[in-house]
Amino acid sequence: MIAILLKDVPFEQDIRELFMAFYPGEKYVYEPDKDAMIVFSAGAEGNEYAMRMEFKPGAGKCREIRFSSEITDSRSGTKNKLKRALYVRLAKENGRELPWGTLTGIRPTKLALSDLEKGETPDGIKSKMEDLYFMSRTKADLCVRTALHEKRVLDKMNLCNGWSLYIGIPFCPTTCLYCSFTSYPISKWKKHMDLYLSALCRELSEVGKLQTGKKLETVYMGGGTPTSLEPENLDCILSCVEENFDLSGLMEYTVEAGRPDSITEEKLRVLQKHHITRISINPQTLKQETLDIIGRHHTVEMFLDKFKLARSLGFDNINTDLIAGLPNETIDDIRRTMEGIQSLAPDDVTVHSLAVKRASRLNTKKEDYADLKCSLTSDMIDLTAEYAVAMGLEPYYLYRQKNMAGNFENVGYCRPGKEGLYNVLIMEEKQTIIGCGAGTTTRAVYPEENRLERVENVKDPALYIERLDEMMERKRKMLAK
Repeated sequence: MIAILLKDVPFEQDIRELFMAFYPGEKYVYEPDKDAMIVFSAGAEGNEYAMRMEFKPGAGKCREIRFSSEITDSRSGTKNKLKRALYVRLAKENGRELPWGTLTGIRPTKLALSDLEKGETPDGIKSKMEDLYFMSRTKADLCVRTALHEKRVLDKMNLCNGWSLYIGIPFCPTTCLYCSFTSYPISKWKKHMDLYLSALCRELSEVGKLQTGKKLETVYMGGGTPTSLEPENLDCILSCVEENFDLSGLMEYTVEAGRPDSITEEKLRVLQKHHITRISINPQTLKQETLDIIGRHHTVEMFLDKFKLARSLGFDNINTDLIAGLPNETIDDIRRTMEGIQSLAPDDVTVHSLAVKRASRLNTKKEDYADLKCSLTSDMIDLTAEYAVAMGLEPYYLYRQKNMAGNFENVGYCRPGKEGLYNVLIMEEKQTIIGCGAGTTTRAVYPEENRLERVENVKDPALYIERLDEMMERKRKMLAK
């Protein structure tokens, strides 16, 4: 347990997340606690933040470290100085550096992209990231390479007058061990699916009216697992999109097929019929023992067969999602997975670092999985990057999450011209994205004012159906601005 005690210090989240990076899995409290192994306190004293860390080992004498950081005229400058001072102390205490240094935000490429748009050079930005944030040279290079790719994507899009649509399907065949996304067992909703589809189509129809005359550039159907729906349900939603939106300017249409056990030839032909340009088929790993442990009810062979089936039907932009750091996996397991993926020549590979979410079974039922070991090293991450290069793929989007194994990142790699446009847009928040369906978020971008507004739909499908009018009214008010 770590206690964080602040007085007149406005950076609680940044401080906590820096501690979380060095001490993953610890509990945090914000009042004195005798059981805390570390007590961090800070307060304003003149033009400095005076800080103290008290270490309380199980036995032996307590240690105390005192240090300070300057308060500047700039809020961001003050925050950076405070985090740098804290980082130096924590790195020394732990005997290790973090690959991303003091950066705790989930979108580090935003910083690099902003500097590129200001005309700064790639080499200059890398040096700045190393000096200002203590970022490793490897991560600074990855960050800038990704931002350069993002800039090429964004430069060809209509960010001011264009918009994107996200369609949420909050149902899955089963819930994976590590997952905390909002999803509900499809088996329990099959008898009531008509109610959900009716509400979703009504929301799509209303959004279509609100966005008349605006250029729809990308559509992404995600979840959950959209292909957990029956073929006629998929056809119903995709037909509703065609009836309510002008798709003549569409640059990308993605359906996240996701779980191989949810994919059939009939469903793929429905996607073809509606001119879907990009799909995801996600194995997570090609080690069968791991698939069984994490609750993926499909085999390695099933994934390979479904990928080849999609190729044979003409899908020429297929993404595969992988997770590094899954229970009991070694670097040799990751190598075998990457070799198997390489043999398929995918257009897009997203490598996720395992993040154990608070609501996942891997966290809430720790005692049931005490014999599982989740480990992730820089060698494992570097290996996935080497295979991406060997496959002719370049990093084009990147994000981070809390409680990520090894304090690493998630990276999307693609072939030139096969970028997931929606992925770049959701990361950089440069274009309005309207979410329809349970658990979705609408992000309205106001470029002239350099701000973003959010409106969320409730997560539970039953409540979504019940409260649809209320959620639509919030959307109308926000989009009217």
